[in-house]
Amino acid sequence: MAAKKKRKFDARKEVRAIARERVGKVPASQVIVPKAERKPKHKKPPGEEESR
Repeated sequence: MAAKKKRKFDARKEVRAIARERVGKVPASQVIVPKAERKPKHKKPPGEEESR
């Protein structure tokens, strides 16, 4: 039976965890718009109809 590998301490992760406790969840910089309301990124080829 193999022994479990000891976890390596990650200072960066710990610092971020402590900061998250103090500040709380940081709000998003941009509002996420639903996909149905977004404008299309590419033009549809002529003759192709929307089936949805």
